[in-house]
Amino acid sequence: MITAAQMRAARMLLGIDQKTLAELAGVSVPTVQRMEASKGNVRGVVESLTRVVEALERAGVELIGEGAVSTPGGRGVRLRAAAGSLAGGSAATAGEGGDAA
Repeated sequence: MITAAQMRAARMLLGIDQKTLAELAGVSVPTVQRMEASKGNVRGVVESLTRVVEALERAGVELIGEGAVSTPGGRGVRLRAAAGSLAGGSAATAGEGGDAA
């Protein structure tokens, strides 16, 4: 699963807007907008979600699941659970966690 926060962060790391991601994935802009507005894990049509994830991966993003070890080979950012999170909640409940990669 990918979270809405991961999706937005991946897009920002690539320096692309929602329209560009939609074009790369072959989905509509409103689909990307709905996915990014999800609370926690992205909800939507599985085929559309798969297309978005594959587009992000083709562009060079490695999506790291909670508790997963990332492979070496590039710079990265990982959100870890911290007391008093700036986001107003636990990062672990958003589907992300771990150490800097």
